[in-house]
Amino acid sequence: MPAVKTMPAQVQPDTDITPETGEPVVAHIVKTEPGENAAAKVLEARIYGTPLEALCGHVWVPSRDPKQVPMCQKCKDVYDTYRMFNEGLGETPSE
Repeated sequence: MPAVKTMPAQVQPDTDITPETGEPVVAHIVKTEPGENAAAKVLEARIYGTPLEALCGHVWVPSRDPKQVPMCQKCKDVYDTYRMFNEGLGETPSE
């Protein structure tokens, strides 16, 4: 009987997602973990050119001031839904 070999699980990243690097059409709300600062996460991504994931699922590399474009409606809807179940969140993520 041949020996059984145990190998670690391999997680394949979603290869269908292509980071947006051109001019953004809307400003997205960044997904963060509890205790994580969204502004710091965006700054780090801008410096290192790493892609971020928005609440709506969009993946992009931040490169522009998000205040110069309108907010993504899908991100806003997800955030508003989250606010219904979590007290103390501001009207917008920056509050």
